[in-house]
Amino acid sequence: MDAIDRKILAVVQQDASLSVAEIGQRVGLSSTPCWKRLQRLEADGVIQRRVAIVDAEKIGLGVTVFVSIETGDHSNDWLARFADTVEAMPEVMEFYRMAGDVDYMLRVVVPDIAGYDAFYKKLIATVPLKNVTSRFAMEKIKLSTALPIPQFSDKATTSA
Repeated sequence: MDAIDRKILAVVQQDASLSVAEIGQRVGLSSTPCWKRLQRLEADGVIQRRVAIVDAEKIGLGVTVFVSIETGDHSNDWLARFADTVEAMPEVMEFYRMAGDVDYMLRVVVPDIAGYDAFYKKLIATVPLKNVTSRFAMEKIKLSTALPIPQFSDKATTSA
């Protein structure tokens, strides 16, 4: 991945709806080489998908909850059951296995406290959990889906 690939990634992370011609213009390429690079970045899995970002509050999902989970069971079977259950819950936006004093962390969006209570009851009914701690976000100060693209290194390979 070279400096132009990194510029393409920065541009499409900000607005994936741009035409190939517009992306190319912003990174200094004509349409065909830009299209080829985009295709390669997608084929290599660097660009995983292109999506629309929806305002959660405008569709009635105004409550964000960070849920810390501790378990007494660290077996692969338990994790497989837990992961399958959590992945099937549409309220869960992010799901991480953690290092440290918390085993798992979820970011959950719900319409209100009653919606979280219903989610919580589903969650604790699935598999045995040692401790569940919920932290409610009071205000969203920053939300970004754009990753900070590392600067180009002379050691990187280039391709068109």
